[in-house]
Amino acid sequence: MRLAEPIPLPTEAQTEALAARLAPRLAPGDTVLLSGPVGAGKSAFARALIRARLGDPTTEVPSPTFTLVQTYGEGPQAIWHADLYRLLHPDEVAELGLLVAMEEAICLIEWPDRLGPLAPTQALSLDLAPWGEDGRQATFSGPSTWASRLEDLDV
Repeated sequence: MRLAEPIPLPTEAQTEALAARLAPRLAPGDTVLLSGPVGAGKSAFARALIRARLGDPTTEVPSPTFTLVQTYGEGPQAIWHADLYRLLHPDEVAELGLLVAMEEAICLIEWPDRLGPLAPTQALSLDLAPWGEDGRQATFSGPSTWASRLEDLDV
């Protein structure tokens, strides 16, 4: 279910601002599924959200394209950032430890279609699509339980 009207993000700074506004609304056990074509801003969004959540804009947040998973923080403050583009089968998700992480940590997952039937039903989905000359448009969807947490979430 679409949770709000699409949000236009003409600049990367606005994409980062949206991520920073979402960050404090997340809690352990929340998963955000980031979809969109290559270059749509999934990694930039995740990087900004992680930095905002950690309260440190200088934290190094490399793309997990080759490592598949990067983790930040520990315990209930842990954040997992996964890029599943290179996975060939959903069974590989368990090998990465993501099934447990999705229950205990905040998880940001790029290329969530690779999860197949393992995608959490209570996840928040964010689709980033090209918009305008250099921007993108963000569309949130998911179960209605997310609606109140996304109120006034714009840039």
